[in-house]
Formats: sequence, structure tokens, C-alpha cells
Amino acid sequence: MQDISRGSALGTSGASELFQLLRDGQPHTRAELAKLTGLARSTIALRVDELMRLRLITPVDDAVSTGGRPSSQFALNPTARVVVAADFGASHATIAITDLTGANLIKHREPLNIGDGPDVVLGWLVETTHDLLAQINRDATELVAIGMGLPGPVQHGTGQPINPPIMPGWDRFDVPGWVQQHLAVPVLVDNDVNIMALGERAFAWPDTEHLIFVKVATGIGSGVISGALLQRGAQGVAGDIGHVQIPRGAGIPCHCGNRGCLEALASGPAIARQLRAEGIDAQTGQDVVELVKRGNVDAIQAVRQAGRDIGEVLTACVSLINPSVIAIGGGMAQAGEHLIAGVREVVYSRAMPLATEHLAIVQSAAAENAGVIGASMLAIHHALSPESIASMASA
Repeated sequence: MQDISRGSALGTSGASELFQLLRDGQPHTRAELAKLTGLARSTIALRVDELMRLRLITPVDDAVSTGGRPSSQFALNPTARVVVAADFGASHATIAITDLTGANLIKHREPLNIGDGPDVVLGWLVETTHDLLAQINRDATELVAIGMGLPGPVQHGTGQPINPPIMPGWDRFDVPGWVQQHLAVPVLVDNDVNIMALGERAFAWPDTEHLIFVKVATGIGSGVISGALLQRGAQGVAGDIGHVQIPRGAGIPCHCGNRGCLEALASGPAIARQLRAEGIDAQTGQDVVELVKRGNVDAIQAVRQAGRDIGEVLTACVSLINPSVIAIGGGMAQAGEHLIAGVREVVYSRAMPLATEHLAIVQSAAAENAGVIGASMLAIHHALSPESIASMASA
């Protein structure tokens, strides 16, 4: 019997189940499904009928027959249900409705302050979801899951933010429970950089087993994929490099309560603060990016130094994890090669040659879409799990 295990950076999803085999979108006949799974044809027929009833699979063009009646093929019906993918940053939010392959049906992005608290932010999520569903003529009953990224540490098992430094009012807030009072579907919550790592890998590096995604924006964090699996760590804070101390930051206070953190020195607001001290009008990280794009030498030098600071921490990560790709994203990545050049300068010069021989340090290919792509994956992975399929079938 062929190994039909289906995995992703989120882990396996019960590949022994028939539907998991059909999730790849490739058409299969009943005979092929019986051969691949080892199940009796009568069992395959019953399960295909059930999945057809749920509209999760659909007949496609008939396969070539060796004689007699043509062999009907079946594949995933991506439009059968929809999911919500939401990416929240410190000062912005992006939400998309996607089909079961992750293809965007509609997307919306707008400024939103995460510091306004969970009631305001999650209320916006619920209201915007209803608006977007209405715009594409889909009903809330067709929604099967919500994937969400938040800019702080998240206890993945509960979906609760834990002591998030830039999210006042969110500590241990029951995010899934609140949302489910208004949208009665599973809600999957993770750190925003974790979902960006998922999105970047799916978009640009699907065959890469070892990848670090670094977000440089209002804060700094990383998502780690190792052995082709997302690594969350024991409490969900794996990759929190923004609060690693670096020598150049000695004495500089960080909002986490410590001093000398990478984030206090190399984040967008930190760079803007340094430029203001030099008499340059830069209030935000975006102001810094605009100065760099206009060729301001002081801004360019400050961004490159921030890259070097980030590179110091990433050098240790390279030795520990040995990734083949480091992708740099977030708002400050819009400064282009200046930030990444600083990272490369330090990592390539200080890490062991064997670790950097084939290491690519690149700007995020998914860019601002990395978060919603990853959030969609989070929701789809849950919605198409055997447990969820069984729940649909018994409803």
C-alpha cells in the first residue's frame, strides 16, 4: 500500500482518511483510491458519496477507460466552504476570505491600533467578516474556520495572548471564545510571525525544510520552521528574538521591562527615535522607510546598522538551527536591500562557513500578504482535518 501521509509545516492531518488524499486537488478514480488506501471498493464508494453530499469533493472530467463504463474521477471542491484569514499588526489589520485552497476571494486592509483592546479589534474582525462575506455573496453558514495572527506571544492551545508587550488589555484574553460568540466556527490563533513564516514558506519556499522568517516592524520577532514543521516551543514563544540583549543596546530601556533588547535598538520606532535625536523628523518606522527611499544618508546608515544588530542575533540562530533560508519581512523590509545588507554583513562574516555556504538571506517574497496566507493555512489545516470532516458529516 502506498504511503499517502500528508504533511505541512503544521504537521500531519490524518492522512489515512480518504479525504486527506483528495486534498491535493489531483483527480482520482474510485479504483485508484481503493488501491492507494487499501480499503474495499464498497467502502470507498460509501465515503465518496458522503463527501459528495457535503460538497467537499466534486466529479471532474472522466479518466481514460480501458473498456466499458468510463471511470469517474473526484477531486477537492475548493469553493465548497470558505475560511477567514486575519493578520493583525501593531497598527494595521488585514483580513481575507479564501477558498479551501487558500485562494483569496476578497481581501481588505486598513489601519487599526492593536492597543485599542480586544473588544474593539475583535469587534472590527466580526463586522468586517460579515461585510466581506456579503460582498462575495457567501453566507456565514459557509464559513468553517478562522485563522488569526496577533503581534505578541500566544499560547497556541488556548489562543490566549500571554503578557504581550505592545497589546494592553489582551493578556490571557479568551480570543477564540469572544469571536465564537459572534461567529460559531473554530478560531485558530497564533503569533503573527509564526503565521508569516507559514505564509512565506507556502508562497515561495514550499520544499524548504529549514527556514526562519524575521519580521521587523513596530517590534521584531521570528517564526521558525525546522524539519519542515513550525516550531512553537514549550509555551509558544519560540523565535522571540526581539527581546534578546545585544551589546550595543546596553542601558536602553525596552517596553518589555528589560534593557538592551534588540527591539529597543533595531525596530522601526527605535530607528525613528535615533534619527530624531540627530535632528531628523522621523516619527514612525514608515517615516524612516520614506527617508531611505528618498536617499537620506543618515536614514540609510541607521537602517543598515539596524540590520547589523539583527544579524548579531541571527548569527546565533544560524548556529543553532542551521536554516537554508532567512526571509526578512515586516514594514521595515520596505527599506529594501539596506536592511538586508546589514544582516548579511554580520551573518556571513561571523557564522561558520558550512552554515552559510548555501544560506539565502532574502527579502520576503510574500511581503504584506505573508500573514494572511499563513492564517488561511492555519484555518484550512484545521477545517479539513479528519475530525472536522467527521463533525460536518454528523451535523
